[in-house]
Formats: sequence, structure tokens, C-alpha cells
Amino acid sequence: MIYIYHMRECDPKKCTALKLGRLGLAKVVYNVNALPRDSLLLYPFAEKILSPQDRFIVMERGISAIDCSWNRIEELPCTGRLIIRHLPFLLAANPINYSIPYKLSTLEAIAATLYITGFIEEATTLLSKMKWGLTFLTLNNEPLSLYSYAKDGNEIKKIENEYKSVYTNQF
Repeated sequence: MIYIYHMRECDPKKCTALKLGRLGLAKVVYNVNALPRDSLLLYPFAEKILSPQDRFIVMERGISAIDCSWNRIEELPCTGRLIIRHLPFLLAANPINYSIPYKLSTLEAIAATLYITGFIEEATTLLSKMKWGLTFLTLNNEPLSLYSYAKDGNEIKKIENEYKSVYTNQF
């Protein structure tokens, strides 16, 4: 199951989190304490990186995400009752942050988590709900594939560093 703590900071018409909720693909909550205990929380400042080893957590406890402004992401309360992970280097495909590393929409972050933990079909289904969604897979095809076959977080970090290096050398 997918859970999204929504902080009501975005345009509801453009919000990928609310769209997932309207389609019945996620449960949107408005209190951080409503996120299920021991679910995997995506948080960009987490110490641990997501890896395929987190598949069991996703399968058994679900994914939790926070939908808020990128300007306030550091202020968020992260509790010890959740398993907190950050995503590796990926490029956004959403129209607001297109091609900006790490600035993923809630939809992209959840889909990346599903993909890396082996739920590729589910990730594709979610992304297909936005007209630009499948562009995320195209833009990140190679790193997502490599991340999904990595044995652990250390291997993910090595792959991530290679992609960061290639990206920064292009610009």
C-alpha cells in the first residue's frame, strides 16, 4: 500500500499525490502520525539509501511519502516509528523540475521506490497516470535498471556516484 502525508502546499490540480489518492492508488493522510508504523518513508535527508533489500518492507508495510514544498522539506518531523530511506540519483521528468537531479514529484519518488525494489509493473502503472509520467522511466532507464539489480546500499552508492559524475561532466 502507498501512503502519502499531504501538507496542502501545492496546486491540487497539478498535485501527483492527490491524483494518486483520487484514483484509489494511494491513501492520502493529513497527519504524519497517520502513516503506518514501520512503513518505508521516503525522505531526502535520510542516512540510509533505498536498495532492493528494502523489498520486504515495501511488500509487508508499504511505502510512505511526504508531499510538501521542496522549500520546507528539511522542516519535516520524521519519527522513529518509520523506516526512513532516501532515493539515489535520479532526474525529474515532471514539468516543474524537468531534468533536475533529486527534485522528484511524489509520484516519481514512489514509482522509483517501486522500481528499485522490484515492482516494475506497479511503477509503470503509477507513472502512466500522468501524461509525462513514462518520460521518467525513459530519462532514468539505465540507472533505475542498475539500481534494481544492486545487491545492497553500498552498491547503489557506487552506481549513484558514477551517474552523478557523468551528469556533472555534461554541464
